[in-house]
Amino acid sequence: MNHFYGKSFLKETDFSAAEINYLIDFAIHLKSLKQQNIPHQYLAGKNIALLFEKSSTRTRSAFTVAANDLGAHPEFLGKNDIQFGNKESVADTAKVLGGMFDGIEFRGFKQKTVADLAAYSGVPVWNGLTDDWHPTQMIADFMTLKEHFGSLEGLTLTYVGDGRNNVANSLLVTGAILGINIHIGAPNELQPTASVLEIAQNAAAKSGAQILVTEDVTAAVKNADALYTDVWVSMGEDVDYDKRITQLLPYQINEDLLAQTGKEETIVLHCLPAFHDTQTTIGAQLLKSHHLDALEITDDVFQSTKSVVFQEAANRMHAIKSIMSVTLGKPFIPESIF
Repeated sequence: MNHFYGKSFLKETDFSAAEINYLIDFAIHLKSLKQQNIPHQYLAGKNIALLFEKSSTRTRSAFTVAANDLGAHPEFLGKNDIQFGNKESVADTAKVLGGMFDGIEFRGFKQKTVADLAAYSGVPVWNGLTDDWHPTQMIADFMTLKEHFGSLEGLTLTYVGDGRNNVANSLLVTGAILGINIHIGAPNELQPTASVLEIAQNAAAKSGAQILVTEDVTAAVKNADALYTDVWVSMGEDVDYDKRITQLLPYQINEDLLAQTGKEETIVLHCLPAFHDTQTTIGAQLLKSHHLDALEITDDVFQSTKSVVFQEAANRMHAIKSIMSVTLGKPFIPESIF
């Protein structure tokens, strides 16, 4: 029996700790099959709609390659191809797509949009990122931690930077569900909302995870097995860049901050893209005005052996493959693991 079949993955709380752990382990298994060139076409003959309100490199690539590897046919529909409530309601669009496609991925702004797609389409829907949550990223992130450390048990992950964005929300809640200690280092006005913190605290009460949210970056990174950061301004966010950079510069991942974990084996994660040098037009403009050579992470750390960011990025595909396989395909899953 497939425990997941027909379910959507819209936010981290959709699945239990046992289910999230299974998705991570199955992703590692599928990665091994791919490396050995062993076919795994669990979705042969299926058609997948990829809906993108926001532009994407990793998410679009990961869903496309994952679908192809699984024997499915992905169809990309960008913001100019679909109405997303402008000329046709999300509910009507969902019903139309659900009548043609076997599964739907959505990457965009409102969590309500992806929830409505799931409610009205009648097929599994996967959240490729909204303003609130980034669940497919989480399976890749915790997969990367498990590959590196061999186990997730007892780990402490510290996120530094903008603590209210979708990645911070998702890390906080996923870590709490899995029993991993999660620290958030961020200025007071950029800390997780009370509602997100409540979800995490409720999950942590069951799992035993320790949660720390603090302005004190030194306290946040102490004893961290992994440091994680993200861009300081999210896609589509209208903010004062100068103020944000000044606010978050103390939370930059650099050699000094890495040393403050007190652990030699600390690794560094970033969901990308990263402003670690001046090789991007946006990065170059921001850095020049502040006389900096990096923003949220310095180039020496980003390029170092401590950094697992490109392993993490490649794992997006295996993680997404795991999620699509179990919710839309029928791989054998032992019931005993739940």
